[in-house]
Formats: sequence, C-alpha cells, structure tokens
Amino acid sequence: MTAVINKLKLLVKRFFSSPQTNRDRSRKFTRNFFLHYHSARIHKHTLKPSYTWGLGLIAFYLFLVEVITGILLMFYYTPSIERAYASIEDITFVVTAGAFVRNMHRWAAHGMVLVVILHMMRVFYTGSYLKGRGFNWLIGVLLLLLTLLLSFSGYLLPWDQLAFWAVTIGSNIAASANELTDALGITHLIDLGSFIKKLLLGGNSVGHDTLIRFYLLHIIFLPLVMVILIGVHFWRIRKDGGLTRPDNADEIILRSEGASDKEIEQKSSLTELERKSDQLILSWPGALWVEAAVFTFTLAILCVISFFFDAPLKDIANPAVPENPAKSPWYFLGLQELVSYSAFTGGIGIPLLATLALISIPYLDKEDRYIGIWFSGKLGRKVTLNSFIYAIAVTILLLVFVINLGWIRNWLPATPQIILIFINPGSLLAFLYTAWSLFILKQYNSSRMAAIAFFTCMLMGFFMLTLLGLWFRGPNWEFYWLPSQWPAY
Repeated sequence: MTAVINKLKLLVKRFFSSPQTNRDRSRKFTRNFFLHYHSARIHKHTLKPSYTWGLGLIAFYLFLVEVITGILLMFYYTPSIERAYASIEDITFVVTAGAFVRNMHRWAAHGMVLVVILHMMRVFYTGSYLKGRGFNWLIGVLLLLLTLLLSFSGYLLPWDQLAFWAVTIGSNIAASANELTDALGITHLIDLGSFIKKLLLGGNSVGHDTLIRFYLLHIIFLPLVMVILIGVHFWRIRKDGGLTRPDNADEIILRSEGASDKEIEQKSSLTELERKSDQLILSWPGALWVEAAVFTFTLAILCVISFFFDAPLKDIANPAVPENPAKSPWYFLGLQELVSYSAFTGGIGIPLLATLALISIPYLDKEDRYIGIWFSGKLGRKVTLNSFIYAIAVTILLLVFVINLGWIRNWLPATPQIILIFINPGSLLAFLYTAWSLFILKQYNSSRMAAIAFFTCMLMGFFMLTLLGLWFRGPNWEFYWLPSQWPAY
C-alpha cells in the first residue's frame, strides 16, 4: 500500500513539477496524453491575440463548463413531465447555489453557440481552411451543427412555456418536408415530414417521450459525439502543423518586436532551420500561460453574467395555452422567419444548401496564397465591405417590400403552392446572394473573393433575419416596431 501511495505521489510530482531544461519542457508534452495535443514548440505568431482572439479556446472552455454544470444539475433534475418543472424550481429556489449553476449552464450554452459562429468567421476570414486543411473545416462545420443541436436539445428540459413552444416550433420546422410532398400530391406515399417529426418527438406532439429523447440526446449521445469530434479537431490542428500563419509571419513578429529593416533583412538571409528556431518558442510554459489566461477570462465573464442575470423560467408548460408570439431559440429565429414564407424552403431547402455551401468552400477555393491573412489583404477587405453593404441593402429592401406589400399569394390567391415553394422571399435572397458571389468571381477571377462575398452575404442574412425575428415580430408573427405596440389580449 505504501509503495502504491509513493508511486502516485511521484506521478503527481512529475506532472506538476516545473521542468528545468528545454528537453524536459519538451518531454512535458510528448509524454503526456492531454498535453500531447500541443507540439513541443509553437510559432510566436500563434500567440498573437489579434489573430485568433482565443475563440477556439473559449468555445472549448464553455463546453467544459457545460459538462461540469450539467453533471451538477443532473443530481437534482428529474426527466418527467410531472417532475421536470418542479425540479427546476427546486434547483432555482431551494438548492444552495443552484440558481447560479443553472445560470452558468444556460448562458454558457448561448455563449457557446455565439462563440462557435465567431470562431468559424475567424477561420474563414483568415483563410485557415486552405493548404490541405479542408477536412478540419468539415469537422468544424459538424461541430457547429452539433453545438446548435446540443443547445436546442437542452431547451425543452425545464418544461416551461418557453421551452415547450420553442420545441414545438422547432419540430414543425423539421416536419416542413410535408409542404413539398403535399404540393406534389405524394404525401400518402412518402410522408417524410411526419416521419422526421415522430423520430424527433417520439410521437405527434411534444410530450413525455419527447422529454426523455431530448434528455438522453442532451446528456449522452450529443456530448459523446462532440467530445470525439473535438478530439479529432485538435488532433488535425497538430497534424496540419499548428495554427495557420502567413508566409511572412516571421517578418510580422520581428516588426512587432521593434526590429529594423536591416535586422529583418539579416534574419531573412538565415537558413530555414535557423529562422524556425528563432521564431519558435517552447509550449511549456508559454502556450499554457496563455490558455490559462483565456480560461480565467472566460470563467470570470461567465460568472459575472450568471450572477446578475437569471436564466428565464416561465409558467409550467401548458399545451392548451400557446405562447403568442411563440418563438424558437434565437439561433433558429432566422429559420423561423424563412419558414413563414415557405415551410420547405425555409426549414429544409435553404439550411441544407447553406450547409453544403460551407462544406464545399475548401474544395472550390484553392488560392493558398491567402492563408493566414485577415480578409485576404486589401482586395478582400474591399470585397467584404461591399458584400456587407450589399447583403444588408437587399435584405432590408426585400423585407420592407414583403412586410408592406405581401407576396404572390396576397396578389394571386390561386397561385399553385409548388410555385410558392420555389419562388418566395427566402429563395430570392439565396439567389441574390449567389448572384453577387458569381459577379465577384467574374469581376476579379478569384475563387477566394467569390467565397468571401458569398460567406459575408450568408452571415449578414442570418444576422438580419435573426434580428427581425428577435425584436420586430410580435403576436401572430406580425411586424411591430416596439413590443409596446403589441395588441392586448
């Protein structure tokens, strides 16, 4: 027994001891399972805050917070429609620090969705999917989808009005394939929408089976897949040579350190091996200190938000009293807006095409010279700004037109539904965004510039539609400038 204790003490001492030589510092990473995701040495450019903003780390830390707080909440939560709401009330009002832990879990989930989106923006606008990194970009897209599903699956668990009707709307979006099969008259043969809805809910409506399915998805299946993909994501970063950096990364670092043109010229005359050794630093303790600082910052911000802002909890779910307006979670409000024009186009067509477009970017864009450069230089910044202005302008103009004048069905009530499925404000926006990217491709003969144009348009469309659903849609999904203008019931 004493020998075992001494062995454990030795292992702990080796893990936490401060290495004295460069060889020992390198071995800290090569001989440790968790630290082995780092290389023993990293380029100084990797630690530049203005390049990555630590977004990947922040997303990972928020996931860890979700796991830890979720496990704590599981001790008190009961996944049944009879006890779910009461157990949330107990956590909030009875359990010591229960409200704070629940707040952290809720806000970390929302924060994770936002940070993962920002991280994808950073990776795209720095061209970090180029030079054979397309597979890791694909993993990143899957992680974004999993993040959305993970957050959505936890939305139902409080079993309050907000959760019940948000999931009801989400399930109706999932069943939107029926609009197409109904229009084609083949629903009796292929009832795809009802199948998807039943698969998601465990029945035709949100109930006990739905709660159990969402609970198991939320605590077992989705986190397990997420952990696997995060591991692959980190592993691919290491195998791809670390974080991306521009070809002139050495010069950028030297200038940031105050080096003169003569010194930079002298450094450039060195051999590649000499230049690498000059710009590489040991990951221990440099990278670990940065990661610890990002973790402390993330946790501090989350604690402050959780202390001052409580996670919402409305009345217990009542299927007989629908919320009006009944809204999905904020990250699905853009889809809800599109679904109000066409269920199939908004709920399946556009999301599927957007996902395929994101996946295909690394395989259509081969201009590796832009890797590691924000917005791909001066021309890219110009294209990004023009695409930003274009997307905002066409989106606002189209929304103003639809809100004030309606659409084809308002003018020609007898219009066949199949026409409205393919010709609606959502499909028109997708066409306008695609047309703009093709215009940029023709004007500059650059696949990278075309990708920037399309990605920026999609991003701004998502933002504008989300903002519209969040702030300007009221009862019956009507447009109102302010909630104070909503009719009283």
